[in-house]
Amino acid sequence: MKRHPALAPLSRDHHHALVLARRLREASAATVSAEADRFLGHWREEERLHFRLEDEILLPAYAVFGDLQQPPIIRMLLDHVLIRRDAELLSREPSLQLLHALGVTLEAHVRLEEREVFPLIEDAIPAPELQALGERLRQGLRAQES
Repeated sequence: MKRHPALAPLSRDHHHALVLARRLREASAATVSAEADRFLGHWREEERLHFRLEDEILLPAYAVFGDLQQPPIIRMLLDHVLIRRDAELLSREPSLQLLHALGVTLEAHVRLEEREVFPLIEDAIPAPELQALGERLRQGLRAQES
């Protein structure tokens, strides 16, 4: 699926999240600690910022033109809360059950955004505003890197 360039950085992040989700789903009793550490490192370095960009920049921009009451938008926000909760639980007491559940949730979340949320956003936001949104997202990513 061709993604508008404004959303491409978020889609690239999604690829990394899908790889991580697979590793979480395939974790074994012997790899619980390593996979928990891998996820938490990714969470601190990338995923937490990704969620902030979506919550603080992407969705407010969409709200100007689109309906926040759309079920995919509501599900996206709920997923953000659940994944944040699971990251917190994982940092306290990693378990194989939690890793597997988090992997399933993370994969479903990425698929939801790519297949439903991003198309809603691309359809609702006019091209010039979408370009400006892309720049704000890129600035947010650059700020994190510095």
